Amino acid sequence: MEYIIDDREMCVQEFLSLACSVWPGDYDAAAAERAIARTLNITARENGCLIGCLRILTDGCFFGTITELLVRPEYQGRGVGSRLLRLAAEHTPTMLYFGAQPGVEGFYEKNGLKKSLQSYMIEKPGT
Repeated sequence: MEYIIDDREMCVQEFLSLACSVWPGDYDAAAAERAIARTLNITARENGCLIGCLRILTDGCFFGTITELLVRPEYQGRGVGSRLLRLAAEHTPTMLYFGAQPGVEGFYEKNGLKKSLQSYMIEKPGT
């Protein structure tokens, strides 16, 4: 297993393949490519194949968020997500705040993270 900090070689097609393996959907490739270019991408690869990714969006000074933590289902439970979280903690320039999908709170607590702020959402009209 190879872990890469700020993986600028990750292409949108392999990212979307990973995303769809976890959260099936109809993703806009152009929008995903722009998003990937704006984040610190920490990846896990096995034999060159993308099997996990954690993306950090930050202002570099005060605030950062994990936009997503994705691990291919067949690799879940093998420590890949935990390692990606540790690498994020080591390489982020700021404190990180993020939301968790319902039902996975135990994963974050097992990794020593504590619950913080309640999250709220402002929806963009037309999306």
